Amino acid sequence: MDISKSDWILYRERIGDWQERYMERLCQKYVELLQSDKLPSDKFWALNKQINKDKNGPGVIVTLKRSNMFYDILRLLNDGVISLDDLKDFSQGFQDEIKAVVRS
Repeated sequence: MDISKSDWILYRERIGDWQERYMERLCQKYVELLQSDKLPSDKFWALNKQINKDKNGPGVIVTLKRSNMFYDILRLLNDGVISLDDLKDFSQGFQDEIKAVVRS
């Protein structure tokens, strides 16, 4: 898919906020884990495992490449980082392409 300049600019403007919002949710999940009644060692290792899993997702780290944008958006949607509503300011063509893949 050919990404328009305006969609690319908008993506670069929004990705940081989307990631911050998602990482806040992750932090809340970590707090809940740490406040559980489990043994401290169990909490430590569970937290370590979860962070190692989370840190490689697009909600935490993404390479900003225009050629990857479409697939990164799909991963962000799939991982629950963003919703289709977060794409409402993107071009209708881009939204339609994303929706076609998501709904298939």
